Amino acid sequence: MQAPPAWPLAEPRLRIAPSLLAADFARLADDVARVEAAGCQVLHLDVMDGHFVPNISFGVPVIEKLRPHSRMFFDTHLMITDPLGYAKAFAGAGCDLLTFHIEVAPEPRAVIEGIRRLGVRVGITLNPDTPVSAIAPVVPEVDLVLVMSVWPGFGGQKFIEHAIDKLRELAGLLRPDQRLEIDGGIGPETAGRAAAAGADTLVAGSAVFGRPDPVAAMAELLQSARAATGGKQP
Repeated sequence: MQAPPAWPLAEPRLRIAPSLLAADFARLADDVARVEAAGCQVLHLDVMDGHFVPNISFGVPVIEKLRPHSRMFFDTHLMITDPLGYAKAFAGAGCDLLTFHIEVAPEPRAVIEGIRRLGVRVGITLNPDTPVSAIAPVVPEVDLVLVMSVWPGFGGQKFIEHAIDKLRELAGLLRPDQRLEIDGGIGPETAGRAAAAGADTLVAGSAVFGRPDPVAAMAELLQSARAATGGKQP
């Protein structure tokens, strides 16, 4: 088994993870460079297979071409039916973390171990109707837990309220070096509520790349999140 890379997200602090899905696909490198220059540390990559979710996004070739243009941490959300079958290709393309869905993994430890053997970090996620209990046994074994606050597959959906309860529950299970991420319907108001409930990594698509000034949009989201936590997280 390869040794995992240094874990640059081990420090518990609030981070915005812009979702590449909302960027201008004719200018991906430019959009990515813009948020990176503003200090963004994490780029969220939504990979969809048209089978597990009713949409197709992008895959290995796009990530492979983008990798030389960015030093950001590639946080890759595999919304696919067979995450382990494709994990090697995504790791080889330059992904730093692969997050899989518990809904497609009846034996999640096998997927976790398989991804770890590739020398990358591993995350686990759950759909809006999947309870925290479904992943609780393996939470100590992952680097990141992702809560979906919309149904995966399409951007621009309305925030699902009970995601906040899941965040609170998960926040009590995680170690300081594990990240709690939320994805879906994140904007200035929901960013604050999610952060107050324990999320520290906030995925935002249209709320960043869909704005005229993505850098100002990220700053606004961070300000809302920090205000909601009372300054407890930098």
